[in-house]
Amino acid sequence: MADLPDSEPVAAASPTVPAAAGAFGLPIGGDSPEDMRIALRRDRLLAALTLLAGVGVALGTPFALKSGAEFFLPTTAALVIGIALIPLLEWFERRGLPSALAAFICVILFVAAANIALAAIVVPATEFFRLLPLRIGRIQHNLAPLLDLYSNLEKYANRTLRQIASTPPRASPTAAVSPPSSILELAATSAPAAIIQVFYGILVAFFFLASWTKLRKRTITGRMSFGGAMATARVIQDVVDDVSAYLGTITAINVLLGLIVAGAFYAIGMPFPLMWGGLVTLLNYIPYFGPVIAALLMAIGGLMTFTDVWMAMVPPAIMIGCHLVEANIVTPLIVGHRLTVSPILILISISFWGWVWGTTGALLAVPLLIIIQTVIGAAGKPDIAGFLFEHGTLVQQRPKGGKRWRNAEPEI
Repeated sequence: MADLPDSEPVAAASPTVPAAAGAFGLPIGGDSPEDMRIALRRDRLLAALTLLAGVGVALGTPFALKSGAEFFLPTTAALVIGIALIPLLEWFERRGLPSALAAFICVILFVAAANIALAAIVVPATEFFRLLPLRIGRIQHNLAPLLDLYSNLEKYANRTLRQIASTPPRASPTAAVSPPSSILELAATSAPAAIIQVFYGILVAFFFLASWTKLRKRTITGRMSFGGAMATARVIQDVVDDVSAYLGTITAINVLLGLIVAGAFYAIGMPFPLMWGGLVTLLNYIPYFGPVIAALLMAIGGLMTFTDVWMAMVPPAIMIGCHLVEANIVTPLIVGHRLTVSPILILISISFWGWVWGTTGALLAVPLLIIIQTVIGAAGKPDIAGFLFEHGTLVQQRPKGGKRWRNAEPEI
């Protein structure tokens, strides 16, 4: 039997070939080492340009969102509200209602609930704080001990400074206060724009909900592979579940907290208890900052209502006590670890969106953070920097017998 000819030795890929070459479509075998080196440099150049473009977009996006708040704010708010209403929409659709009718009912229910909540807060608040100029005397009477203490400290400081300095300290100039008519004029001129934005947001929410079923189906079936379709469906469902679960749970907790505070205020004789409960419910959507603002407002309300400073501090004390129980016991017990978000990310998100869109942006900060985290967690983080700075790009070696540093090229 004739001997078989020796087979050609299979060229194995060198272990020193960069692992990223195959992932980025670089030739592993068959091409010359110089071609592979050129291809790797080309792809790293493209990755560097992509990274620079991404940094530019990241730096420019906040200013674009801030300058275009008249468009971006109602659009974003409408989409977040629409995502939160998707479970209710699907509940109506499962009972045979058309998508347009189900979306219309969802929007009407939300607008009615929002109007009732705002009427319960805005109308009494306007009447209550209209009495603020008439209650200045009572507030000064309640704060008289603190004002006397401050006056004594100021006199002592001034006397000490006169003894040390050669000339007496100059009185600080008082800043002129703009008349309230300018605020009313500003509100009157901005009201039409606000009404247009609200109407636009309602329309966006309605059309988003009405086309949600077809849009989701088209997005999933438009994928090129079964795995891509399943991944897209999982991301969409995770965003809907997380946002609706967070907003639904937090809304129930905040409403219960507001009702408890309103009942306590009614018991101590605080006027307009439902107004204060509504303020607690609304401001509690803003973590950390909202309860502090609510406590300050309630301190002002207590000073306007009661003649004793200690009794005036009871309303903010009640609010702070209820909030501590809610934040440390009720919310962790109900929400659990599924929707737990890093506190530092919450603070950054509130500061960022509050700077971009004001109070409304602060209210949207946590839902937007949940959406961004869910999408990034499902899609994965791009590793452009890892590809750029791996395999010798930043690793430098000193050549033998030389004093110059050079970038270490990958060996082929």
